[in-house]
Amino acid sequence: MRVVSNSWTMFKRCLLTSLRNPENIGAAIFVPAIVMWLFGILFGSVMDVGDYNYIDFIVPGIILQTVAQAVTSVAISVNNDMHKGIIDRFRSMDISKSSVLTGHVLSAIVRNMIATTVVIGVAFAIGFRPSAGFVDWLIIVGVLILYMLAITWIAVICGLIAKTPESAGTMPFLLFVLPYISSGFVPVETMPKALKVFAENQPMTPIIDTMRALMLNQPVGNNLLLALVWSAGIIVVTFTIAVQVYKSKQK
Repeated sequence: MRVVSNSWTMFKRCLLTSLRNPENIGAAIFVPAIVMWLFGILFGSVMDVGDYNYIDFIVPGIILQTVAQAVTSVAISVNNDMHKGIIDRFRSMDISKSSVLTGHVLSAIVRNMIATTVVIGVAFAIGFRPSAGFVDWLIIVGVLILYMLAITWIAVICGLIAKTPESAGTMPFLLFVLPYISSGFVPVETMPKALKVFAENQPMTPIIDTMRALMLNQPVGNNLLLALVWSAGIIVVTFTIAVQVYKSKQK
């Protein structure tokens, strides 16, 4: 119970810190919304994605990019904590070590859910017409939260090992690029062979395919299982590494 209580306290601390930096929240929300609008308006009439409406096709990829962009602020926040003395204060207190990191992760989930809601709202405004039912949306939210947890813990590791906040903010850049080399914006079948092999065997593709199938009421196949396995595996590995790195920094 102490871990839960400590994590809740750290979550509130991180959330309040975020609210004191509205420019960061604004960038995390409105930049992806603009990207959604630009892709839908500029490329919607020229991209051929088979039987799909292009806006319907790209929404999952834009959502994953939204989350990837937002987690850079987590890396910066963790790095600031590590280098500005607050961690020394926490170390002197009787609190769970992992709760400090968990607070950052949980607050990031809240920020990302808000940003995702805005992006979906923009998508609706420019023609997104999903046919998912209530249960489908619940599954989508579950898959999305697991994905958020997975890449946020990666960002936490970046924040722990980076030497400066600036480098911490650039280290998760690959997470923003990966949705492009997936089924997020074009069908995998249309890619050159090397990219196609990579796209088919990286975690973003089954996550995107799962969300798209559920949104458009199509067969999910084994993509849901692959999405869950990828996300859960990344969470376990990155959580373990993050806690161990954090503990090593306290010695």
